[in-house]
Amino acid sequence: MNTKQTNFGNLDGEEIKLYTLTNNNNIEVKITNYGATVTSIIVPNSKGKLENIACGFDTLNGYFGEDYVGNSPYFGSTVGRYCSQIKDAKFTLNGKEYQLAANCGDNNLHGGMVGFDKRIWKAEILGDASIKMSLYSKDLEEGYPGNVEVSVLFTLTDNNELKIDYSATPDQDTPIALTNHTYFNLDAFSGTVENHIAKVNTNKRQAMDETGAGTGEIVTVEGAADDLRKGKRIGDVHQAMGDGFEHFYVFNNADFKLQEVAQIKSEASGRTLTVLSTEPCMLLYTGKYTSDAIKRENGEQYGKYRGFCCETHRYQNGPNIANSPKTITKAGEEFKSTTIFKFGW
Repeated sequence: MNTKQTNFGNLDGEEIKLYTLTNNNNIEVKITNYGATVTSIIVPNSKGKLENIACGFDTLNGYFGEDYVGNSPYFGSTVGRYCSQIKDAKFTLNGKEYQLAANCGDNNLHGGMVGFDKRIWKAEILGDASIKMSLYSKDLEEGYPGNVEVSVLFTLTDNNELKIDYSATPDQDTPIALTNHTYFNLDAFSGTVENHIAKVNTNKRQAMDETGAGTGEIVTVEGAADDLRKGKRIGDVHQAMGDGFEHFYVFNNADFKLQEVAQIKSEASGRTLTVLSTEPCMLLYTGKYTSDAIKRENGEQYGKYRGFCCETHRYQNGPNIANSPKTITKAGEEFKSTTIFKFGW
């Protein structure tokens, strides 16, 4: 197990780094301090062939390409200060209204125009296959109250787990919801993810309004096409729904304990991805808005339904939903969250 540092490019006169974490089972995870972004994940298939299963680029310039910037899919990035959509790009906290950028129609998405995904993080190598990324988010940055010290710890274990531990401490009450936005394809982008089998361990999801923001209502999916508790082929559910997944599944986890929330598998490659999280919500997204024009430098093809995300976090639109669990982190308190992506083959 080890961590290797290399140069990834330059941005605004600052050298951007790439960190390669490897374990003793030939898993390799690459992470850049631009956006605390996972750029690739190499995992064996059932025959031992090592292939990349995560959307991303091999150079920093890839993240500034015209097709990528225009589509803005957030490949592999750390999203904050508050991920997913906030209705009408505003919220009221402690009697004061805060206005955010409307960067998704009239709503705020993934922290705003320059969210954590577009920041340069400070990186520190910890241990054999562990990297800590840190940043300082200033009071009223992107409209959010309070200065916040943020860190994300990425650890690759010999149990084939990519463990992501988030921490954030504000000096004022403020909304915080952090997630990782990696898109996976367990068949190494040889096709779409529609032949993957998806299992999600809940019968509940957040209802969304016509703008894509959460309404506060929790609805049941029991017996519906998007009830994935027993596992279903993604393409079959797409066909039944007439659309791709953009589902905010909600879990019974009042104590924010680490629990298994989902498992995705491919019979073709033999790979599995098991997701464990302390979070109350997970967005299952199958890239229905991802542009087919986006490719890795080596020609690896991305696009609609060619990657899925398991974004674990607090309720989307939580600042505008009464009693949404731990949407607000109080001044001096620590926001803590853990998500584990466990790979099998």
